[in-house]
Amino acid sequence: MPVQRIVIENCAIATVDAGDTEYASGYIVVADNRIESVGAGKAPENLENVVRRVDGTGHLATPGLVNTHHHFYQWITRGLATDHNLFDWLVALYPTWARIDERMAYVAAQGSLAMMARGGVTTAMDHHYVFPKGSGDLSGAIIRAAHETGVRFTLARGSMDRSRKDGGLPPDFAVETLEGALAATEATVDEHHDASFDSMTQIAVAPCSPFSVSTELMKQGAELARRKGVRLHTHGSETVEEEQFCKELFGMGPTEYFESTGWLGEDVWMAHCVHMNDSDIAAFARTRTGVAHCPSSNARLAAGIARVPDMLAAGVPVGLGVDGTASNESGELHTELRNALLVNRLGAHREAALNARQALRLGTYGGAQVLGRASQIGSLEAGKLADLVLWRMDTLAHASIADPVTALVLGAAAPVTLSLVNGRPVVEDGRLLLVDEDAIARSTRDEARRLARIAGQD
Repeated sequence: MPVQRIVIENCAIATVDAGDTEYASGYIVVADNRIESVGAGKAPENLENVVRRVDGTGHLATPGLVNTHHHFYQWITRGLATDHNLFDWLVALYPTWARIDERMAYVAAQGSLAMMARGGVTTAMDHHYVFPKGSGDLSGAIIRAAHETGVRFTLARGSMDRSRKDGGLPPDFAVETLEGALAATEATVDEHHDASFDSMTQIAVAPCSPFSVSTELMKQGAELARRKGVRLHTHGSETVEEEQFCKELFGMGPTEYFESTGWLGEDVWMAHCVHMNDSDIAAFARTRTGVAHCPSSNARLAAGIARVPDMLAAGVPVGLGVDGTASNESGELHTELRNALLVNRLGAHREAALNARQALRLGTYGGAQVLGRASQIGSLEAGKLADLVLWRMDTLAHASIADPVTALVLGAAAPVTLSLVNGRPVVEDGRLLLVDEDAIARSTRDEARRLARIAGQD
């Protein structure tokens, strides 16, 4: 079958390539699912098999946003425990989360994915670690929702084996055994992981956190991931309390503990990493361990300000994460571009902490790095996969901001005129094309009420 091309012209372009190449007015040619060419001015003449031309006047084209940390199931528990720190928040919500089932997980994933996709996310990930006994095929339900939405997806198959009786936080019936968690994780990798260049579904091994997982699960989880050739993900150094917990239980800080269990390396990324000292950052840089920076959630749970400027200066790969919508009710990654810049300017580096282009890089190429897909996505370059967003910048909200990248990052949420994933339109004129937003809204409302009823009965 002949190559089919989509041509986008007359738009500003931020490629986020190694040189941060930008065009005030340029073009992008998409051939099937790849970017064929990007440049200034008009597209080349006499292109064959052009099935669509898009006039991008008044728009900015960027790589699609890449989300590197999320918990989809929390979509149906938004707005609860709004004045808690992390540990108190977990204690308050685990009894409810421990009642989720396959239908709830599917509907919550639909809501989470829809919210991100309509706001410019083309690659999503979900760290799902709650597997109550008898709850059904939760991993399969989440992957199905991602496929239906049309986004590229990484499922970090999580696990917990340290419950209240072992000194952890989750209820006893909400955790798995060591053997059960490892077997189920391996089965998920075998069934769903696709390592190909244009893969739409990948799996990572992802025990939840040091305070909900045994040391043996951390060690054997790392061994499993490397035996299977997949990435590793967990929470790390999120709060002062976590650091105290690690020192009391293991006799060392979180980074030392992670290194002792095989959890530093270029195939690993950690969520949060708020409380990192100089030696922690140096260890991450030395091992090329990645970080998912979640500024909104960190602020919502009063965790603190991550040292992102210092991480970047040291060479640590850093992407952005929404985190679960029970600690970030908006569920939009675009919000994290702005908040990453603003929150980090409250830290030691003040106005020099981050600029708009660094924030955009965190949300695109940085995210691709920590997911291990920087050769395929994250920048607009010939040969890469056609995951891109066309943002409308000529409305009242942005028309007086001359620099479109500044307008995108610091301005109000920009409307998405077109979002392509793998060369396929997923969003047009702000509306999802492959799923029914209104039906998802109704379903998520119904499942939130059902979960509240079930949790309230126990």
